[in-house]
Amino acid sequence: MIQHRVPARSLILAIFLFATTLLICSSSLRSKTLSHLPHTSEKKITSEYLSNVQETLDFMLGDPIPSSQFSELGRRLQTLREWISIRDDPSNAWNSRARANLTSAIERFALVDFPFIRSPKNLIDPSPLQTLRSNSVPGSRGIVIPTGKGTFRFACHLVRSLTSVLNSSLPIEIAYAGDPDLPRPYRAHLASLAPSLATTDITTRLDDTLLSLATGGWAIKPFAALASRFEQVLVLDADVVFTRPPEVLFSDADFLRTGTKFFHDRLLWQGAFKERHEWWEGELEGHELSPAIRKSRAYNDGYAEEQDSGVVVLDKGRLGVWLGLLHVCWQNSVRGREVAYRMGYGDKETWWFGMELSGVEYAFEEHYGAVVGDLVEGELKAEVKGGEKERAKKVCSFTIAHLDKGGRLSWYNGSLLRNKAVDKRVFTVPEYWMVEGVWEKGTQKTDISCMRDGKIGPITERTKAIVRRSIKLAKEVDEDIQNLVDWD
Repeated sequence: MIQHRVPARSLILAIFLFATTLLICSSSLRSKTLSHLPHTSEKKITSEYLSNVQETLDFMLGDPIPSSQFSELGRRLQTLREWISIRDDPSNAWNSRARANLTSAIERFALVDFPFIRSPKNLIDPSPLQTLRSNSVPGSRGIVIPTGKGTFRFACHLVRSLTSVLNSSLPIEIAYAGDPDLPRPYRAHLASLAPSLATTDITTRLDDTLLSLATGGWAIKPFAALASRFEQVLVLDADVVFTRPPEVLFSDADFLRTGTKFFHDRLLWQGAFKERHEWWEGELEGHELSPAIRKSRAYNDGYAEEQDSGVVVLDKGRLGVWLGLLHVCWQNSVRGREVAYRMGYGDKETWWFGMELSGVEYAFEEHYGAVVGDLVEGELKAEVKGGEKERAKKVCSFTIAHLDKGGRLSWYNGSLLRNKAVDKRVFTVPEYWMVEGVWEKGTQKTDISCMRDGKIGPITERTKAIVRRSIKLAKEVDEDIQNLVDWD
């Protein structure tokens, strides 16, 4: 038997051409199936359109998304958004069979990348996406506070301040991840603080086998928003302090325009997180950047963090926002956290990044994170005023603060305590605020943070009175929960 030898160079060339052909075909298929489907102006959806939907679905079912492809997930959500919009467009005259076929495709599409949307109480639900969406009461507004035993004390402080000092009438949901996370005595005490308060076990609403929320820390926050019965939702960290009624955020012009309101973090550590920025830029390559990211000092100037997620405001009644929230949730699932929490600090960046990649308009506050605290005299300035050198002024504390467009203090994080990481008994009332200055920050939680060279002003007596009343109630709460809190 005669064996013919293939020259090595020819063999290598053949392999190269074959691999290139496969790559081109693969890229062509992906581009075709994940691009926006053409919107039809006809009164009914054609069979050709439904065939395109099926082709896309077949591709999706055979190609579950890897945990590293954040931008790909955004493109898939944009396709899903178009399908839902066309199905629900009243100008489209559907026959029942065509509508049912598209609805089935939508549900199967969603389950490929978001299997956690299935309720453990109804695992055979043929339309879990629609069921989840319909759980939100149209026109409803409310506050969601995710908490466990570790933040229970601060959640109690926050509830008393919101309801008894600021007289907020918004209903409140306390979200937790199973009984060990927030046992019955803790839930009972929270429920006793306000008649409009309810507790929700997220693990009974979503499939926690894919989420592990009890050990996920901040990860529970977007899922609490997703599962909430409120259509317009304020998601609050347990340790935030409001100095104005939270209802005002639902009247904010940015929220009314976009259905979102996000808040900036501090401008810290410029140039120190190159890998994070390279990852952001890689995921956004070829993406049309939103107005929000074009103005971002964190993204464009190399600062470490964009968002303070202590307060997040969402209108889930807007389809784009609701689907963008699915992206945020995916990033906070077990698979998503593998990358998102390595590239960022907890859930912080997942909110804006999910909206950005999903093509959803979103809005940030005007200023980056401010500070409230004590006035500290710094070093002598080089410049001379009136023939005498002045000392630089700093405002120092352990909090990040946020001012409204009128320059009034709206809320700050870190609790009513001076430093919750050091002393659980010492409360403080801030005296000054500063914004648009330069941060001086250590690397440890025990290191105080200062801002210098910014706009400075005194905290108003009215605001300080609100904080004092909140502290008074917090101390009363502490007496009632002595046996439920670890004071060491």
